[in-house]
Amino acid sequence: MESLNKPNPVLLIHGIFDTIRIFDKMSQYLKKSGWEVYSLNLVPNYGILGLDKLAEQIADYVDQTFPPNQPIDLIGFSMGGIVSRYYVQKLGGIDKVKRFITISSPHNGTLTGYALNLAAPKQMRPKSDFLENLNQDIDILEEINFTSIWTPYDAMIVPARSSQIPVGRDIKIDILLHAWMVSDEKVLKVIVEELKAEYKSKLIKNFIS
Repeated sequence: MESLNKPNPVLLIHGIFDTIRIFDKMSQYLKKSGWEVYSLNLVPNYGILGLDKLAEQIADYVDQTFPPNQPIDLIGFSMGGIVSRYYVQKLGGIDKVKRFITISSPHNGTLTGYALNLAAPKQMRPKSDFLENLNQDIDILEEINFTSIWTPYDAMIVPARSSQIPVGRDIKIDILLHAWMVSDEKVLKVIVEELKAEYKSKLIKNFIS
C-alpha cells in the first residue's frame, strides 16, 4: 500500500531513437520533488523490434527491480507510451501500476509511422492491427490513474490529436516541439501534480495553455 510519506517509485520509458538520457531533466526534477526515479533503455531503440517485444523488456525490468508488493507509477514518452500501454494492458502491468502518464504518444497512430518500414513504426500507423487490438480493451486503463499529456503543435505525432483517448485525464499543453515535452517546466509541473493526485481520481478534462 502506498505510504502517505513515500510516493511510489516512478519508471520512465523513452521513445523511438531515444535513450534514458532524454529524461535527464525530468529525472532531476522528480528526484528533487521527492520521487525515486528509474528508467530503462529499450534495446534496440530504432524500431526494428515490435512494441509488444519491447513491452516484455518493461515487464522483465519491473520484475527484477521492484519487490512483488511494490506498486509503481509509470511514465511513457512518445513510442514509450504505447509500449507502456501494452505492458499495462496485456502483460499484467495493470496489477503493478497505480498511476500511468503518457506524453505525446500516438494512441491512435501517427502518419510518421509510414516513414520507416520497420516493425515498431508499422505498429504505430493509424488503424494498424496492433493499435486496433490495444484499443479494444482500453477501458482497463480506467482501473488506474491514467493521464495523456499532449501538444497541438506536435510534428512527430500526426495528427497531434492522436494522443487523445477517451479514458482518464486529457491534458493539452501548448509546447512547440515534440522533444520539449519531457523537459518543459509546464509539463514537469503537471506531471508532479498528476503523480500527487489521490489514487483513482475522477475523470476530468484539463486544458492548459
